[in-house]
Amino acid sequence: MNEATRCGYIAIVGRPNVGKSTLLNCILGKKVSITSPKPQTTRGQLIGIKTVDDAQFVYIDTPGLHDAEKRAMNKYMNRLASSSIGDADVIVFMIEATRWDKDDQSVLDKLQDVKVPVILVINKIDALKDKSQVLPLMEKLTAKFSFTDIVPLSAKNADNVSLLEDLLKKFLPEGPFLFPEDQVTDKSLNFQLAEIIREKLIFATDQEVPYSSMVEIENYVAGEKLIEVSAIIWVEREGQKAIVIGKKGELLKKIGTQARKEMEVLLNQKVFLRLWVKVKENWTENEKDFRDMGFE
Repeated sequence: MNEATRCGYIAIVGRPNVGKSTLLNCILGKKVSITSPKPQTTRGQLIGIKTVDDAQFVYIDTPGLHDAEKRAMNKYMNRLASSSIGDADVIVFMIEATRWDKDDQSVLDKLQDVKVPVILVINKIDALKDKSQVLPLMEKLTAKFSFTDIVPLSAKNADNVSLLEDLLKKFLPEGPFLFPEDQVTDKSLNFQLAEIIREKLIFATDQEVPYSSMVEIENYVAGEKLIEVSAIIWVEREGQKAIVIGKKGELLKKIGTQARKEMEVLLNQKVFLRLWVKVKENWTENEKDFRDMGFE
C-alpha cells in the first residue's frame, strides 16, 4: 500500500432497534449482521470491512445501548457497546426519524466527552409521511450536541447511504489497511452459521425465548458435495426447550429448514443441518457461563 491510503474504525452506536445492523449490511452489500424487529438482536461487537480504492472502512456494529440492565448479559453488552466509542476514529450516532426517547438521550450523554467526529444519522426517513418533520428534529438535536454532520437516510432502502460513506471517508486517518482487501468481517464461519440459526429462532419465538437462547456450532464437516453442520440451541428452562422444539418437533424443523437454506446461499453448497435443544439454567445471569458458551 502507498502512503496515500486511509483506514479507520467507525463505531455505529445507538439504542436498540434503530437499524444499526441494517445500515452495516446495506453499506457492505451483503448480510454480515443478523437483523430482526426485536431489540438486542446484536449481542457482540461485529466488525464489517469495506475497502474501496485507497480507503478501508472498518465498521463496528455494536449492541444497542440501553438503561434497563436487568441481566448480567445486558450489562455485558452495554460494556461492549460503550468500549467501541473509545476505539473509534469517527462515530455514527444513529436514531430513528420517528422517535426520540430516554435511551437515545442516554447514548448521547455517553458521547459528550469524545474527541473524535460524531455524525448524526437519522434513520427510517422512509417512515415519515411528511419529510419536513426532519428539520425540527435536526434543530432540536443540534442544540444538544455539536455534530460534525447530520445525515437523514433510510438504511432499509439505501437512500442517502452513499452520502454517509462519502462523509466518513474524510475522517479516516492516513495509514495502511488493517485487513486484506477482500475480507468483509472479522467473525469466524462458525459464528456466522450460529447467527443464522439464532436469527431464525428469534423470528420463530416470542417473549423471553429469544433473549434466553444461544446457539453453539458443535461440529462442521465439509465434504466434496455436502457440508454437515451440527448445532446446539441453548435455553434457560425446560419450558423454553419445549417451545423451541414445538408440537411434534415442527417449530425446530422450521427453524432448521430456514437456517439451512440461508447457509447454502452463504456457502454455495448443499448443507445437512442437525439441531439439538439443551438447557443450561440461568446462563444469561452468569458472565462465565455465556463466555464459556462462546458469547463474544
